[in-house]
Amino acid sequence: MVMQTTLQPISVHPKRLTLWMALISVYILWGSTYLFIHFMTEQMPPLYMSSMRFLVAGTLLYSYARLTGSPRPTWTHVRSAGIIGLLLLTIANGCLSVALQHIPTGMAALLAASMPVFLLSINWLWFAKTRPTNLALMGLLLGFIGIYFLIKPNKMQGSGTIEDNLIGTGLVMVANVAWALGTLFSARLPLPGQMMSSGLQMLTGGLILLMFSLLVEPVTPMSILDAPTEAIGSLVYLVIFGSIIGFSSYAWLARNAPPTLVSTYAYVNPVVAMILGTLFAGEIFTAQSLIGATIVVAGVVLVTLGRK
Repeated sequence: MVMQTTLQPISVHPKRLTLWMALISVYILWGSTYLFIHFMTEQMPPLYMSSMRFLVAGTLLYSYARLTGSPRPTWTHVRSAGIIGLLLLTIANGCLSVALQHIPTGMAALLAASMPVFLLSINWLWFAKTRPTNLALMGLLLGFIGIYFLIKPNKMQGSGTIEDNLIGTGLVMVANVAWALGTLFSARLPLPGQMMSSGLQMLTGGLILLMFSLLVEPVTPMSILDAPTEAIGSLVYLVIFGSIIGFSSYAWLARNAPPTLVSTYAYVNPVVAMILGTLFAGEIFTAQSLIGATIVVAGVVLVTLGRK
């Protein structure tokens, strides 16, 4: 008798592979958007260019979804995607953009990096009713400490008034709450297919941002025709890599991954942005920044290991 041994190929679970691909996409691509947003808004109003980014990306995603056979979304789907787009893109991004008119960017970055605390707290108190593990909480604390080192808090003292600081801080807190709610609702509201959902969210967020921009910024709907080449090139990059790929990956994670794992992007993105800024924008990568980056990575590892 001849015995045959069959070797089973080692395979990676498709959903686990998709999970890590989406995480890497959000980590790297969203980290790179800081540099390109800087290039895009050097000579153009930020709210207007943000609205153009989301409107173009949303139109492309929606059109592709329809052309590839996705059914027309129901009113329930449109309403759900609109709510999430309003929270993530209009309120969160809009508040952060306005906050930067009142407080230094370093202070805004530190406050925005506290979003995972809002995400886990709201999920714990009102949604899942599940307390995060001690390891995950320790990772979040480490990540926050790392962000503290990354943005050089000794240079965060701004020249604004107390009123400006209060307004700016309040706007960033509203942005954090809106982003946390949008992330948690993404896993609970009835939504169409992923591409259709992302397209609807971007169209909603971009349209409302455009209306605000027309009210508060010196622009018209056709101001994009006057944008310099660098701004247009950066806009194209942000549409493709920041919105279509990056945001779609985040939307998938919000519906399929634990909030503790999703929230780790807030700690990794500043590290990526800092490295790219050093390489392409002449920013200085100090020893303090290196310490902060190391602490951030350690925090992400603990959050990932400690997720339920």
